[in-house]
Amino acid sequence: MQSSSGSYRNLQALAEGFGGDALTEGGPLSFGDSKRKPSRNSIDSQEGRNGKSRFIFVSNHLPVRCSRSADDSCWEFAWDDDALIAQAKGGIDEEEHEVLYVGCLSVEIDSHEQEMVALELFTTFNCFPVFLGSDLKDRYYKGFCKQQLWPMLHYWLPLSPNSASRFDPDLWQAYVKANKMFSDKLVEVISMDDDFVWIHDYHLLVLPSLLRKRFHRLRCGLFLHSPFPSSEIWRTFPKREELLRSLLNVDLIGFHTFDYARHFLSCCSRMLGLEHVTSRGSIMIEYYGRDIGVKIMPTGVNPDRFLDSFGDDTLWRREELMNQFQGQMVLIGVDDMDLFKGIELKLMAVERVLDHHPEWRGKLVLIQVTNAPRSSSKDITELHDFVLSVADRINKKYSRGSYMPVVWVERPVSLCEKIALYSIADVAVVTATRDGMNLVPYEYIVCRQGAPDIPAEQKASMLVVSEFVGCSPSLSGAIRVNPWNVDSVADGIYSAIKMPLHDRHLRHAKHWRYVSTHTAAFWVKSFVSDMQRLTRRHTAMKCYGLGLGLDTFRIVSLGENFRRLDPISVMNTYSRASKRLLLLDYDGTLVDQTAIDNKPNAEVLKMVQGLCADPNNFVFIISGRARTELSHWFDPSATVTDTEPQDSEAPQPQHQPPAYQAESTGPSGAGETLHAQIPSPSHPSTSQQSAPNPLERLGLAAEHGYFLRYQASQEWENQSGGHADLGWKDMVIPILEMYTESTDGSYLDVKESALVWHYKDADPDFGRWQAKELLDHLEGMLSNEAVVVTVGQAIVEVKPQGASKGAAVDRILKKLADEGNAPDFVLCIGDDRSDEDMFTAMEHVTFSPHLTTEVFACTVGQKPSKAPFYMNDTADVASLLARLSEMPHNRQVGRLKPSGKGMRRV
Repeated sequence: MQSSSGSYRNLQALAEGFGGDALTEGGPLSFGDSKRKPSRNSIDSQEGRNGKSRFIFVSNHLPVRCSRSADDSCWEFAWDDDALIAQAKGGIDEEEHEVLYVGCLSVEIDSHEQEMVALELFTTFNCFPVFLGSDLKDRYYKGFCKQQLWPMLHYWLPLSPNSASRFDPDLWQAYVKANKMFSDKLVEVISMDDDFVWIHDYHLLVLPSLLRKRFHRLRCGLFLHSPFPSSEIWRTFPKREELLRSLLNVDLIGFHTFDYARHFLSCCSRMLGLEHVTSRGSIMIEYYGRDIGVKIMPTGVNPDRFLDSFGDDTLWRREELMNQFQGQMVLIGVDDMDLFKGIELKLMAVERVLDHHPEWRGKLVLIQVTNAPRSSSKDITELHDFVLSVADRINKKYSRGSYMPVVWVERPVSLCEKIALYSIADVAVVTATRDGMNLVPYEYIVCRQGAPDIPAEQKASMLVVSEFVGCSPSLSGAIRVNPWNVDSVADGIYSAIKMPLHDRHLRHAKHWRYVSTHTAAFWVKSFVSDMQRLTRRHTAMKCYGLGLGLDTFRIVSLGENFRRLDPISVMNTYSRASKRLLLLDYDGTLVDQTAIDNKPNAEVLKMVQGLCADPNNFVFIISGRARTELSHWFDPSATVTDTEPQDSEAPQPQHQPPAYQAESTGPSGAGETLHAQIPSPSHPSTSQQSAPNPLERLGLAAEHGYFLRYQASQEWENQSGGHADLGWKDMVIPILEMYTESTDGSYLDVKESALVWHYKDADPDFGRWQAKELLDHLEGMLSNEAVVVTVGQAIVEVKPQGASKGAAVDRILKKLADEGNAPDFVLCIGDDRSDEDMFTAMEHVTFSPHLTTEVFACTVGQKPSKAPFYMNDTADVASLLARLSEMPHNRQVGRLKPSGKGMRRV
């Protein structure tokens, strides 16, 4: 077990390391006269569900208020209508779905009372409380969430070594432990096949990985209500990859604005190499076979809640305020005491207006409602003292009699009073330097619309909004300002208060149309609809969990019939076959993709020679490499050795390939004695006097099948079968060279039949921009040429039309069929995108009525593929091929008959 200051990478070790702490605080428990639902015997009981699926809202806090009764004899619970997830229930069709809530309470419950509290919350509110304990809650919420994660998400870097925002491993462990306790509670609640889980906000970013580890096919979404920083900020966080991979373990992730989504996509690209695609208005990331949706959808408010609250108390308070501020232009600000709300910038802007426009002294009033801070720190204390000093300075400078330019309200404000304040304010001012959404402008617009004593044609409102808050893009009629520029904010406020009533009415009407339709219920319906669409096939998914630590764990989703290739089945079928076709990719299949020296080693050459030595076999290596390279490596005039290796630093004859020769002790090629001989220019090779090398029968396809050679003694032929017209290359090369010069880290690969521009080592964003521009450029220029321009994994390729590995396979199969050598056994192995064309060709073979062929199409690595089989790595491939190469040659076998249950593609 690691110490508490260590980094827990194994989730099981982390779970075992924390154990169960006793919760020690709380008080006597009894319940008031709340109306209860019928009691249920078990939270897992299906009888009470009536066939409904369930939506489980998971948030840090449950949407209930907890308090002690007046005589301190019992706990009292009530819905918290201000909580967004409580309002979200209006967007769920309760005829089809049951709504449950999982989260913490705002108070501590003594350990011996927790069971009764949990039962009461479940039977009354459908809530499942998570009891963290005061110590863990402080370290998890006040420590990690508010002091470290919250600042980072708001673009704040802890530059000072003494800053509380510096990463603390102990607080990270508390964060993971709290998320683990949420996961444990959800395990008690979830029914995997029916339920939807919707996680809210940054407090639970590790939870998706913990849940996905338990439930591979879980239907899960997450909405981040905070900003998401740029990749430059995110990459500074020590646990960046753990959090990013956890976010990718949901099915749908939501953001308020395109900026936040764009930053998330940039992090996925730069850190994990994941690209996104857009389709019919949706943004998708393909992650190990799963399609993850990225949704951009700002939240809204519930207008009816405010409109229905214009009762007697609200109207009385509104009348009182109107009399108090009669004849004055009222600005309203409602903010938490937080570093990112920009309260001090707002005050300084108001001061600047009064300084520069004396005519507004005595007429302009700012009512600043300030809520208590959600966390305490030295920075918050200093900010609070500073804004009070600024407000006091303004009031001392410009107060006259009963007039005070800044009315400071720092106390709890009831809903009725808030509505009254909104309804009498002429302008709402939001100067947050960074905020996830901020619903103050929406609430203000609703309350201005609901004022009953103002005719509809005179209803007006005005907004001065920071361009760095999530609601800004949706309020096109607002005056957007840079809050860091006090002069800009002051000019915005002055423009707002000077705007004619008619213009303010038009802007208000435009905003009201948006706010009244894009409500909290609309937001929920849209998110739920997308989550249902993305997860409708989850029950049929075949999933594998890979990795143990948070920084490595992911789910691989594969086809229903995708399975590991069984070597014994292959060998049995191989032994019964009379004509066999082996189609082998090179890089990533015969040799490791990451190998520094990508030449075939002695083991690979011996294996290929053994396969070619069997007269029943037709062996083809189908690669993207140049034909000169493949011809050199698999030259049949060579002999191979593994007994007398050459000194790698010894000088070699230039342009003179080494000669390989194999002496076979039997027809199978097993037990071969391998000798090496490097011929000199003045002495003939001994291979000239030996038996023909089996590599003579090896077929090669180069440049993804554009060039094809059936045997070493035959000439290469191109895809067209005649003279290849590659004149288009003279037009394209100068353009690609220009893009290479202007894109640092890119390079050009000139092949005989194709041109490939690589940008994998360039800046990811700039490389993609350049690739898109290059694609548009080339498609327009080459529209009349018989070429195709394609975009691959960090490449742009220009190649003749129809050139693919799949087309090469079709040509090989046709030639074999025409010559009476149609195979009854096909083994096709590849590892990357280009090999998927081969697997598609294999599907045609499998279902062709003219061929009774057993087909084994196999990809290297567990990843989504059109192939029905997989092998783990190149070592598995080498092992299988070596065993096949050593099997006895059977010259008397009849044609293989269909087994009815053989290895046909399922």
